[in-house]
Amino acid sequence: MSLDGYESSYYVDSANEKDDYPILQGEQAADVCVIGGGFTGLSAALHLSQKGYQVVLLDAERVGWGASGRNGGQVGAGHCMDQAELEAKVGVDHARKLWDMSLESVELVKKLVSEYQIHCDLKPGILHAAAKSSVNAGYQKNVDKLRKEYGYEGVRYVPETEMEEMLGTKRYFAGELWQEGAHLHPLNYALGLAKAAANAGTRIYEKSRVSGYKAGNTAEITTTQGLVKAKYILLACNGYLGKLEPKIAGKIMPINNFILATEPLGEDRARELIRDDVAVADSKFVINYFRLSADHRMLWGGGENYTSRFPSDIKSFVRKYMLDIYPQLADVKIDYGWGGTLAITLNRMPHFDRIENNIFVAQGYSGHGVALATLGGKLMADAIAGTAEKFDQFAQVPTPTFPGGTLLRWPGLVAGMLYYALRDRF
Repeated sequence: MSLDGYESSYYVDSANEKDDYPILQGEQAADVCVIGGGFTGLSAALHLSQKGYQVVLLDAERVGWGASGRNGGQVGAGHCMDQAELEAKVGVDHARKLWDMSLESVELVKKLVSEYQIHCDLKPGILHAAAKSSVNAGYQKNVDKLRKEYGYEGVRYVPETEMEEMLGTKRYFAGELWQEGAHLHPLNYALGLAKAAANAGTRIYEKSRVSGYKAGNTAEITTTQGLVKAKYILLACNGYLGKLEPKIAGKIMPINNFILATEPLGEDRARELIRDDVAVADSKFVINYFRLSADHRMLWGGGENYTSRFPSDIKSFVRKYMLDIYPQLADVKIDYGWGGTLAITLNRMPHFDRIENNIFVAQGYSGHGVALATLGGKLMADAIAGTAEKFDQFAQVPTPTFPGGTLLRWPGLVAGMLYYALRDRF
């Protein structure tokens, strides 16, 4: 029951007890082989095992080792564009179905946490904060649209005066308070999903990197020391896909994002910063996202890069973003700094697809991965079981390939990101 092999972070040091899973050795047969032990893969494995399928899950490292165990922990509704933009891209009917599924994704996380008694510090509320006054009108318009046209009462507009009271800073102009959103300890959530899946019958293998696979009526998935033969393959690798499947690699761009954890602030000082203990995400293109831990630390996500390397001093790299909003934290010690790799798509909508009749993929959650990845795993399980309507609703959203594919996507993305970073600054 060891957490050896995980990258150092506050989440690792505050993790629940973990079950150990073996390395795959020799040959296994299964109905479904899930590649990737993050939220997508764990949710898929759990839901498939509940339906009676024989499932093998393979992870190159350890379950929850990647972005699923390192992220900001925000469980929010909606997508990476407001609902009017989504309607313009896919049509009103399709946009409404995607909206409904985003609500379903949040409720699914809450249901799984409750049903399996996953101790992951689940708390209510997400506040979107306008970093520029020009964003205010868009927030008000989006809230009005959701309330009037969608009948959704779970979000309200927050005026500037109330924002200062809620966040203890004058840097934000207005907000959207998503009262039915939530936030949690992501690694403990992932470990809880793994335990639930294993108890349901999933055979989980860690340190079992997939080197390749052969498609066919009975697919063969090869690792360093083993082989799985399965009727179906689910690709749930997201930012860690690498060169495993070139057909879909150009649909996503891996980027690195970084988080720090301060020393414990004490409840009084913590609530001076976030009065209602909600999670916060601002409107900058290079987003700041932050919340309070169960032991009253500030967990702050800020800054990103697009290389294969993390900054040499992550604590200092992220701290400057925090102090830009909260200079009053200049005296606070930074106990942890860590990073993780997520995957974005060009249009910031998740990429769901069938590569072959028996090979499914869900990836590219673009920062909405806690809720949407959990749902993505369930929808792949449903599709295999013969109910593919909701999976297909996501699959029908066009996912452009990055210009130049995997070879040239990086310089193009960096140029674009630098442009938007300058807009954030000025």
